[in-house]
Amino acid sequence: MDPDRTLRTKLHQLECHFTWALIKDDIDLNDLLNRLEEQMKLDPVKKEGLARTYSALAYVRFLLGFPEEAHNNLMTSVELHMECHGDEFHRALIVTYGNLAWLSYHMRNYTECESYLKKLQEINETFPTEFSSVPEVLGEKGWTFLKFSHKYYDRAKLCFKKALDLEPEEGEWNAGYAIALYRTEYESLSLEDSPTIKQLKRAIETNPDDDVLKVLLSMRLIIYKRNREAESLVEKALERSPDHPHVMRYVAKFFRKLGSVDRSIALLKRALESSPNSSFIHHQLALCYKLKKIQLQQEGSHHAKGSRVQQIRDQCIYHLEKATSLSASFISAMSDLALLYGENHDMSQAEELFQVTFKAAEEKNDNLHVVNFYYADFQLYSHRCEQLAIKHYMECLKMSPDSVEGRRSANRLKKIADKRINRNSLAGEAYGILGFLHKIKGEKLQAIECYEKALSYEDNNEFLSNLSALRLSLQ
Repeated sequence: MDPDRTLRTKLHQLECHFTWALIKDDIDLNDLLNRLEEQMKLDPVKKEGLARTYSALAYVRFLLGFPEEAHNNLMTSVELHMECHGDEFHRALIVTYGNLAWLSYHMRNYTECESYLKKLQEINETFPTEFSSVPEVLGEKGWTFLKFSHKYYDRAKLCFKKALDLEPEEGEWNAGYAIALYRTEYESLSLEDSPTIKQLKRAIETNPDDDVLKVLLSMRLIIYKRNREAESLVEKALERSPDHPHVMRYVAKFFRKLGSVDRSIALLKRALESSPNSSFIHHQLALCYKLKKIQLQQEGSHHAKGSRVQQIRDQCIYHLEKATSLSASFISAMSDLALLYGENHDMSQAEELFQVTFKAAEEKNDNLHVVNFYYADFQLYSHRCEQLAIKHYMECLKMSPDSVEGRRSANRLKKIADKRINRNSLAGEAYGILGFLHKIKGEKLQAIECYEKALSYEDNNEFLSNLSALRLSLQ
């Protein structure tokens, strides 16, 4: 057998970043590089986490075409693991050795590659279990999935759950599972039945000094109007970790959700001092200024506030431009920015950015419903083209009916339809829109009734086709 092929067969059986299906197109490499470098500055005393970060950083640097730097990062990861674990370091090094074997192979250093494969074989003989069932491997895999792309959050959840089945008291896996649940589970249950809240509380028990977990719990508690309990947690977290960028940014998000925009902005500006290249912080600042702009527009006389609204809009645009320059495929920020260009009467720049954003969302299969929603808003409010707005609200709703944007699209469509019916203009299409909304909700009888009304006003093949399909589905 071809020796290179034999080597590759062995390499593909390893558990490491090279074998975890981390697809380059799913990852914004420069943004991830910034976040990993920032992570290293945050908790330099936590050597275990630092060792994992160096291993992940090495894979990113390899993807960016810097194999020598990647090798140096991996050697640092090895040293840190050995410092953490003393004589018990072997299991913790399974992923790092796997990365080193792969990197040596890509650098055509086959002797070194074989050497790392031999080390892994020796570890496997000492711990006779599949590497995929070792808690340290599952944990590192989970943290990698959480860090690399939102598309991998469900995989992260699975990894941490498996690690917890093996080591239920381990704080690291409890924290990871809580964060994965927080990012994937959307509250539809009661407070008592919420798996996210249960796990966040469990994670805090096993990580009493982790103030980020406390703020995440407070963010969930305000969904259930437990504001006093949530604010108490937030104040304690801020008191204990006043300069921790992650604590500051999540607390800022918490205050924005409660409507305390100025306090949120102050915290985010402080966080930005230590993390100037954080696309997340710039985006959060933009969302604060967006809310501030809306609040101002709802107050007082139009003339008195016009220049102030423009100042705030300019701040919003500035931070969105920073966020999108730091993270080249930040779809929601790009959509928001394009909409603001339209609001600023720069129609050609808005249209151009929307087309770039549509292309990026389609290529990455990421948040296309969000782009459709913002583009519909642009057509409705800036371009005054109701027909195109209707088309894109419908696209958003078809793609993601339960998302925030999906629900907003449904509300916008309902308002457009009701307005037309009240004015007795384009009533046929208005009833067609209502038929579509009922169909999306699964309300077939109401949808049939609306499509029948629509067809009484005008002949329309699409309405007729939808009506026929609905009638057939009831037989």
